[in-house]
Amino acid sequence: MENLAEYHGAISKGEAEEILASARQDGSFLIRDSETVPGTYCICVLCKQCVYTYRLLQVDGQLWKAETAYGVKERFFRNVRNLIKAFRNPDQGLAIPLLYPVNSDPR
Repeated sequence: MENLAEYHGAISKGEAEEILASARQDGSFLIRDSETVPGTYCICVLCKQCVYTYRLLQVDGQLWKAETAYGVKERFFRNVRNLIKAFRNPDQGLAIPLLYPVNSDPR
């Protein structure tokens, strides 16, 4: 996962929600392993005290995309850092832009 500080590994959806709730800032986000689809990831973002989760997929072993709102044109990125940068802007198909990364605790 490109050694991203905001990658939290195999935490549950509930744990992600607790971490983001403690951040208390709309636009706070983290990345975790998907609990239901092996080999995929989730971007979780806080918006108005709710956590929205979007699947993050690697396509053909090289490009990355996020599953966004219905009707939003699919976009592909060479790496997750570029994807995050693009989704910092409004109106990209997420509930709120990815503004504040919540870094995982170094273990």
